[in-house]
Amino acid sequence: MARPALAFLLSLLLVTAAEIPPNLVVEGVPPIPPELRTQVEPYLNLGGASFRGWHGARREAMVTTRVGDATHLHRMAEPKGKRVPLTRGPEPIRNGAFQPGGTKLLYVADQGGDENYQLWLVDTADPKATPVRLTDGKSRNTDATWSKDGQWIAYATNRREVKASDIVLVKAADPREERVLLRHDTPGWGIADWSADGTKLLLRVATGQEDTRLWTADVATGAKVQVSPKTGRRILAQARFGDGDKAVYALSDHESDFLDVVRLDLATGELRRLGAAPRWDAEELALSADGRLLAYTRNEEGWSVLHVRDLTDGRERALPAVPAGVLSALAWRHGSHELGFSLNSEETAADAWSVDLDAGTATRWTDRTSKPKQAIAVPAPRVVRAPSFDGLSIPALVYEPDPVKFPGKRPALFLLHGGPEGQSRPGYRGNLLYYLNELGVALIYPNVRGSTGYGRRYLSLDNVLKREDSVKDVGALLDWAAREPRLDATRFAVSGGSYGGYLSLACLTTYPDRFRCGVDNVGIANFVTFLRDTSDYRRANRRLEYGDERKPEVREFLERISPANQAERIKAPLLIVQGRNDPRVPVTEAERMRDAVRAKGGRVWYVMAKDEGHGFVKKSNADFQFLATALFLREFLLK
Repeated sequence: MARPALAFLLSLLLVTAAEIPPNLVVEGVPPIPPELRTQVEPYLNLGGASFRGWHGARREAMVTTRVGDATHLHRMAEPKGKRVPLTRGPEPIRNGAFQPGGTKLLYVADQGGDENYQLWLVDTADPKATPVRLTDGKSRNTDATWSKDGQWIAYATNRREVKASDIVLVKAADPREERVLLRHDTPGWGIADWSADGTKLLLRVATGQEDTRLWTADVATGAKVQVSPKTGRRILAQARFGDGDKAVYALSDHESDFLDVVRLDLATGELRRLGAAPRWDAEELALSADGRLLAYTRNEEGWSVLHVRDLTDGRERALPAVPAGVLSALAWRHGSHELGFSLNSEETAADAWSVDLDAGTATRWTDRTSKPKQAIAVPAPRVVRAPSFDGLSIPALVYEPDPVKFPGKRPALFLLHGGPEGQSRPGYRGNLLYYLNELGVALIYPNVRGSTGYGRRYLSLDNVLKREDSVKDVGALLDWAAREPRLDATRFAVSGGSYGGYLSLACLTTYPDRFRCGVDNVGIANFVTFLRDTSDYRRANRRLEYGDERKPEVREFLERISPANQAERIKAPLLIVQGRNDPRVPVTEAERMRDAVRAKGGRVWYVMAKDEGHGFVKKSNADFQFLATALFLREFLLK
């Protein structure tokens, strides 16, 4: 009788091995049932096409779409036309910029998610051209910016020393000709823009979570001048030269609790808002090449509202209609008043769009890159708010399954965003629609204190010793959900990524009897060891948010609230997902949490990718992660 049992066990092992991508380490996860894979398959190919910019010399859009296992840059000569690959290879390429007036493409790539970005340059006019690497292959290089005439590239690098952020100039025609313009021994310096006349760089440096300084640097001499106010703390983001290089337009919380469009006069230092006091945060801006039109979006309860201001008369321009959703990657086509952007709506994954202000037209460049094999229902969300322990109103997006198909009380999955300076926003749910449509699980997206989009005060309410207040906010939404007639308070699960992974773990330790199971995706297990082991260039910034563990009272607090030190309180099964090359939350945090829970007799499923960083981006890995998560929820939330 032992021989058939052994054969059956071996067959299970072979099935599991065949399903698991070769770079994954999987512990505790049972074999994926074939029927689950069949049921989930239509939801695994719902990708979109994100707008990334314009060709430098003609009306062609650049977008990212998936090719095989990885996302790559493509060009499109006409709306809804053929997508021609610009980059290739096993690693994803998400961002690039064409040479102004030319055909060279500058793009960035890392290796296995390590975020040590390398700069590459290729002339797209020659289909056989070989990309040239501009950087050393091992350091971190960011903020690559073309000069307006397309002759030079500026970027920030830490190649000299891991905590440095030096500014380097490279000649596009001969990348061997480079010059270190500035040396900074501290991290955080970056390039915001290049002046139209090519003589100055606009630099930014963050000196705190809510304090950004702007400087100009002379390209010829490296002489540096601080142009933002020297007193007071304020955010200055998305900064761009304007008005013939006499001013800077930026997003700032100047004289407001919300980010708004401001103008900084470079001669006088005067900083002023362009409009009335805002009620919501502005989030992105773009200035047309002729300096006349300023486009920006405002985040209103999560949805983007596009505005265009004519700087010649200060008036808002009328805009053609586009679907409601979240806009990003705003970019004006050179020599025109056509604005390109990505649009993520409830009905479809990200697509590339443009609006032409002169023609008064809206153009959809892509129409979802992958079509589902079956009709997939897309429910609309509603925004709910719950009062927290101190009376603060906590918003959340709620998606509920079809009441006809799934009558009665339904289980719910709380999905916690990362950051913590992030925000859960409306938009296409992609493979998560499987939970709604096939499992009948409601999705709840809290935006607890510390989230962006609700003003500077709200953003700062979880800093340092206030960290547990954000966990209490989840508790307030738990209380709201328990009163909802459509939700089953005995079947709640929690999931989160990055900081949301910490928050998910904290919910399992704080509310051990209120969750059936939990998912920790690249989350922080112990703040003290996280701050010790995170990448050197990130540590100072993270101490501003979470606290300086070198201070005894802060260290004691961080040790007390860290989930790994409270593993005995976790009663629910836990799924941990982690990338080995993660430079933000090291793999040791996942191992620490896994081992702590198992040592206390808890149940852990563990999935680690050897070729990923801060989250899975390669399709084969991401698909397995989703299948494992779906199986986990079926096993521990639904049964």
